[in-house]
Amino acid sequence: MSGDDSKKVEIDYTGLRRQLDDANALLKGTQTVSAEKRREVLGARARALAESRHEERQEVLSVLVFQVGGERYAVRIEHVDHVLEARGLAALPGAPRHVMGAVVSRSRVVPVLDLRQLLGLEGGGMSDLGKVVVVEVGEESFGLAAEGVEGRKELPRSELSQPPPGPFLFLTPDRLTVLDLELLGGPSVARQEQE
Repeated sequence: MSGDDSKKVEIDYTGLRRQLDDANALLKGTQTVSAEKRREVLGARARALAESRHEERQEVLSVLVFQVGGERYAVRIEHVDHVLEARGLAALPGAPRHVMGAVVSRSRVVPVLDLRQLLGLEGGGMSDLGKVVVVEVGEESFGLAAEGVEGRKELPRSELSQPPPGPFLFLTPDRLTVLDLELLGGPSVARQEQE
């Protein structure tokens, strides 16, 4: 017999029996709990629940991540309508340089912006941009041409920092830049600047 087996744990059967009798009396309604004891128990439960929820639910920002000009960018997921292939992109004569053209998306014509032009990025030609991220800002829809789409990502808000000046919301430690679509300006902003 080992030393651990020889140690016996003393069980307070009398105390357990008293707790069981008290619980049974409460269930039958023959005994009541004082208001002070009830507040104490409910307060302890509320604190335990609040702590467990705080641990489980860290505030996050949901974004869609994509690449343009060799850099990684993201837009808040609530602005994303859908992603489609860049095939069928039609030129728009007289449009500003940052408006690549337009695509038909869900029975509507959507202008497509070239972030390389808007943000002053180096980049390849039109053939490098194989995806269009269609976004909605207010009443306006437009597309953002992308080289590729990584997908949805949850960014802990505690890790987000202030971005450099420009149409940006946040910067992550791994240099992912979250775009501010309202500051970026859609095609209607470009039309206003032309007028």
